[in-house]
Amino acid sequence: MGDDELHVEPTARWSVFCYGSGHMLNDITASCWFTYLLLFLTDIGLSHRDAAVVMLSGQITDGLATVFAGELIDRFGHFKIWHAAGSILVAVSFSSVFGGCLPCKIFASNSPTVETIGYSIFASIFNVGWAATQVSHLSMISCITLHSTSRVALASCRNAFTMVANLSLYAVAIIVFTIIKANTPIDIENQYRWIAYMSILIGCCFVGLFHMATKEPRLKLSAHGSGNGRISWTYWFNKVLYYQVALVYVLTRLVTNISQAYLAFYVINDLRMAQTAKALVPAIIYVCSFIISIILQEIAWNSRRLKAYFSAGAIIWMFCGAGIFLLPSSLSGLMYGLAIFIGIANALMMVTGVSMQSVLVGEDLNGCAFVCGSLSFLDKISCGIALYMLQSYQSTTPRTAGNLSSDVFISVTRFGLGIMPAFCSLLGAVTTYTMKFPPYTSKPLVEPLLE
Repeated sequence: MGDDELHVEPTARWSVFCYGSGHMLNDITASCWFTYLLLFLTDIGLSHRDAAVVMLSGQITDGLATVFAGELIDRFGHFKIWHAAGSILVAVSFSSVFGGCLPCKIFASNSPTVETIGYSIFASIFNVGWAATQVSHLSMISCITLHSTSRVALASCRNAFTMVANLSLYAVAIIVFTIIKANTPIDIENQYRWIAYMSILIGCCFVGLFHMATKEPRLKLSAHGSGNGRISWTYWFNKVLYYQVALVYVLTRLVTNISQAYLAFYVINDLRMAQTAKALVPAIIYVCSFIISIILQEIAWNSRRLKAYFSAGAIIWMFCGAGIFLLPSSLSGLMYGLAIFIGIANALMMVTGVSMQSVLVGEDLNGCAFVCGSLSFLDKISCGIALYMLQSYQSTTPRTAGNLSSDVFISVTRFGLGIMPAFCSLLGAVTTYTMKFPPYTSKPLVEPLLE
């Protein structure tokens, strides 16, 4: 069997599993970044606006780095080298994001300006490594196989490991929050320092498995050796489908990232739930997402199903967003039920949204990293700007809604967790409906990919 025939066959279960494990370090650190960074920075004394500046600096750096990494990967290939280099940078720098302000110690100053600059520097360094790892890992999907259903399976397994990473983080967080009591800013820093250390250890173990068991994609090597040059950016810019997929991907990331960033604020400040809820509610979301991601791997995919499943997830999120916005603190227990449906919606949207990139790339493998990098750039910049704008208007004294019960507040948190994701889901569903994918055939997988 030749290489071309081999790459249109379903990808083996073990290969899919090992590929999916390669993003664990990025996923577990990103989960901590979006779930706890704003909460951590405000807890140690930074203003909401300064905390938003730190977040925005990291997102802008990440966005620029994704484009740069995508261009270099398309030129020179070597996905695994980029992945390894990015993982090392993530592991080295991440503990410093939550490990205290190093410039404050160097200059013996705890002024808000120095603290903001100090945390922003390490946030930027961390995001450079994160971007290199993400672009190299995500663009590998199109180059591992030409089999359309296997490409979705790879994206689904990657998403399943994202859920595992998030659950691992919240398990670690619950243990740390229980053992280390936070009475002072130093105690808070110690809590998050240990969360960072444990997250890095867990993520590095899975990165090691990925590098030992996953080979450099031969499709990319063949593309570089065939004499075909790197695909120009204008090739993609002339495609209507590129803009549609980009918009859907950005909207999907806005839904998941913004909702994740404000979930802890919402359950503690708006619903007045117990402190453990800021780990338990996200855990429920990711358990449900993990289950759905596993189920999605067993489906034979085509363009119609991609659009239908994405739209289903978007509709579920719209109902959840309305529920979040209107939920009074006296009925806070309903948040656990909403978390189940949010997890289902997140999985449906993320798996199909990422898979649309592979449909866009098709067999144009010399441009796959640019597609992933440019879409990630738009994702990071839009998320950073959105979070900065929301956080700039954040207030510790939310306004009571005149036409709602007294324990329902129209706060920035409710808007960020409820209305914005619901609106992005609606816009994403409408955009998906207008897409016209190129026809492709899909074969069912010979055996289940994960048991």
